[in-house]
Amino acid sequence: MKKDIHPSNYRPVVFKDMSNGDMFLSRSTCKTTETVEFEGETYPVFKLEISSTSHPFYTGKSKLVDTAGRVDKFMSRYGKYKK
Repeated sequence: MKKDIHPSNYRPVVFKDMSNGDMFLSRSTCKTTETVEFEGETYPVFKLEISSTSHPFYTGKSKLVDTAGRVDKFMSRYGKYKK
C-alpha cells in the first residue's frame, strides 16, 4: 500500500443524525470544532440532518406532505380514468 496518500487531517469522526440522535463512527477530513464521547473515546462530531437511519427510503416509513391539497385535486380531476 502506498504511504502518505491520505490528507494529514484524515481521522476518525462521529457522524450524528440530528433527527433521531443515531451516531456512527467513520473516517473523514470534514472540518468540525465540536467533540462527543462515543464508545468510551472522545471524537470530533459532524452533525447531519438526515442519514440512512432516518431517511424514509431506507426506513420504509414514507410521509406524504400535502399542504395545498394537490393530491386530492389530482385525484378528483384524473381519478375517474383508473384502469
